[in-house]
Amino acid sequence: MISPAFASILASGRAQFNARAAEARRRFPSLDMAAFGAFLHDGVDPLVLAVAAAAPERVGGVTLAAYDMALELVGHGLAGPAAKNPFLNTVWCELAPQFAPLLATAPVDVLGMLSNAAIHIASVAGARPAQWQVGMAAVAPQVGSVAQLRAVGQVLAWRAGVAHFRMGALAAADTLPPALALAAFGEPGAQWPQVRAQLLDYPWRGNAEGREFGSFSGLGGDFGTPPQVRATNDGFIVRSAERHYLLVADAYGAVLHSATAHEYEQANTGMPPSVRLDGTTVHIGARSIALDLPAGDIALAANAHTLAISSPWTHAIRLLPLA
Repeated sequence: MISPAFASILASGRAQFNARAAEARRRFPSLDMAAFGAFLHDGVDPLVLAVAAAAPERVGGVTLAAYDMALELVGHGLAGPAAKNPFLNTVWCELAPQFAPLLATAPVDVLGMLSNAAIHIASVAGARPAQWQVGMAAVAPQVGSVAQLRAVGQVLAWRAGVAHFRMGALAAADTLPPALALAAFGEPGAQWPQVRAQLLDYPWRGNAEGREFGSFSGLGGDFGTPPQVRATNDGFIVRSAERHYLLVADAYGAVLHSATAHEYEQANTGMPPSVRLDGTTVHIGARSIALDLPAGDIALAANAHTLAISSPWTHAIRLLPLA
């Protein structure tokens, strides 16, 4: 059952809520009202209770906004028990209530931003939605505006594996109070100008080991054939099974986008003098890394900050920091 507070609001505005539901059924003929009812219980009720505690004078308006958005999300199959994206349910139930003071003043903006972020981050292969949620909850008491919510959401999405957000996230962090920016990066005792400079200059800050990316598409991975890799300023252009991709990677994650054959042909095949391959050992300056690959066919590609290692014997690309 829903809470008495939520039930009272629904009862007092029964005609208005019923009219909204009827209009939604016209717009979404397949709208499952049982699923909608379940989402009201699981997703809307918790945030109504949170706003009722934080700003009781605004709970009616918040409830109306949440009800309308819930109809839209369930109508599109994005929320409810059979949702395409179960993480969205979790965000409404567990995360949104933690922004109750902000919800009270801007419910449409806050719920829209959180919903869009949940949908996006859950759709990015390799991203870590649960980490994003934990980070957002940790900074919630410091977030005082929708603009700050949007900025910390972008920063924490980058830190949760959405690697192509890097430059946008740094720009967003610059708009935040320094204490909030540092909290979003989990470094409350540091100085923001120094942290920002390090993040900007060194994409692998905090990750000396690098990462491995990719696997065989027949087993749910990304590549139909062992990938061939060339470098660009922004990442790497990858060719596999006559398809081309842009691979963007840093300390927080790796993301694959579409690219073209022309971009692959134009990509860099050079190698910095600090990198040397000796059999199955790659040397990066004074570091030596043994590779679990057959000798002779190992291919290297490097940009200013990352070395990519590929081989016709694997569908994975190993990515190593150059510094």
